[in-house]
Amino acid sequence: MFSGIIAAVGRITAITPRGDGAATVRLSIDAGGLGLDDVARGDSIACNGVCLTVVDLAGESFSVDVSPETLACTVGLAQAGGPVNLEKALRLADRLGGHLVSGHVDGVGEVLRFDAVGDNRRLEVRAPETLARYIARKGSVTVDGVSLTTNSVDGASFSINLIPHTLAATTLGRLAPGSRVNIEVDLIARYCERLLGVSDAVQ
Repeated sequence: MFSGIIAAVGRITAITPRGDGAATVRLSIDAGGLGLDDVARGDSIACNGVCLTVVDLAGESFSVDVSPETLACTVGLAQAGGPVNLEKALRLADRLGGHLVSGHVDGVGEVLRFDAVGDNRRLEVRAPETLARYIARKGSVTVDGVSLTTNSVDGASFSINLIPHTLAATTLGRLAPGSRVNIEVDLIARYCERLLGVSDAVQ
């Protein structure tokens, strides 16, 4: 599990086909100050909101294997040189500064607007229609691994206010209309829907 509080912005330094017949690729990632002293092979690191398993470590870089399914269902992991939001998995003693994030991307959204409002930016994203019921005004949503709070919701579209710190400390400051982003909806919303569905079925 993760919190959606980005610890560092890394960079994909290499993308290498694994040659296993399954089109899996290995990403080499410069950790960008994340700090890998407490990271071991087999640990999880969220990369642009995608939970990936560390398979190798070398200095301040680490490697992860990415399956064709993950590459097809997410964005931001297929371009060498591209920046990535990084967060190590939570420990039980850690503060939960954002909200509970699983690292399992629910869908890919499109940036509709990215407007300056003073020093802030107003980000408007259109999510897949299937996710609309999980996104509520003043609720939590994860965009490219960043825990955010929605300001308004209109159908499958939602808007968010980004403060200067978030713009500087994550990749979100690089967005523009037309950009595609990974979206993970609030886990609690998903569980509530499931519980209500089971309750209705029992009745």
